[in-house]
Amino acid sequence: MTGGWQRRWWLVGGAIALAAVVTGVFALRGAGSACAAAAATSGKATFYTDDGGNCSYPSPPDDRLFVALSPAEYADGAKCGGYLDVKGPNGSVRVKVVDQCPPCTSGHIDLSREAFARIGDPVDGIIPVTYTTVTSPKTGNLTFRVKEGSSAYWFAVLVDNTGNALRTIEAKGPGGSWRSAHREPYNYWLIDGGIGSGPYSVRVTDVRGRTATATGVKLAPGSTQTSRVRLGGGNAPTESKTLPTKKPTPSPKATPTPTALPSTTPSAGAPPEAVALGADVPVDAGLGSRCD
Repeated sequence: MTGGWQRRWWLVGGAIALAAVVTGVFALRGAGSACAAAAATSGKATFYTDDGGNCSYPSPPDDRLFVALSPAEYADGAKCGGYLDVKGPNGSVRVKVVDQCPPCTSGHIDLSREAFARIGDPVDGIIPVTYTTVTSPKTGNLTFRVKEGSSAYWFAVLVDNTGNALRTIEAKGPGGSWRSAHREPYNYWLIDGGIGSGPYSVRVTDVRGRTATATGVKLAPGSTQTSRVRLGGGNAPTESKTLPTKKPTPSPKATPTPTALPSTTPSAGAPPEAVALGADVPVDAGLGSRCD
């Protein structure tokens, strides 16, 4: 939560103190294996009405279902972009981690008002909950936002639609080698010294070991660029690449006619896609099942 933001707390007079237990950890799963079950954390939930957050996403999720974590659980941005399944007195809700709640202790989560209303009565202000981290939820294509102030000599990027929290980001400019970025607490990944003026290739790896590579990321500070890759799922491509072209096979006729090779060059009249990154080639990600 950045300076100047004010949280709106909805508490019952004489609020009941609720004990929290230590958060459980996931067992890792391999590609193609069943999703591992996570131990649930028992605690409490309040709600707030801000739209922004320490994770620096330019806007809240469209469904406005999001959560802020205690400093210990936020872990300097390490949980940004992940999801929690939260159960309360009136049901359950899935929320995206977008913010930090400085006053919260471990086991105390601060939900958006919309998320809170799904599982409890906002009049109560504070409710008992249990929550678990979601493993590899379905998401859209990865987006990249190069930070304002970036240049050929200083590179910073925000990645969204990751589903899981991220473990590493690497990037390189044309003809360059991969360089590791480091994450700041506000969730941008930085490379000091820069990697040139682009366009860039960015390789993203999440905490479950899934990897995707996007190409053609432009040095366009403040602009959200949508890639054509995602971290797993069905026929989603995980790397921008061109599939090999098959050679024509002659027919058994006396005068065989070769099959025309598919063209990889857009027609002259085809308008370019302004925000799409990488080659749109559907390949099977081969990452097995997901918990969703």
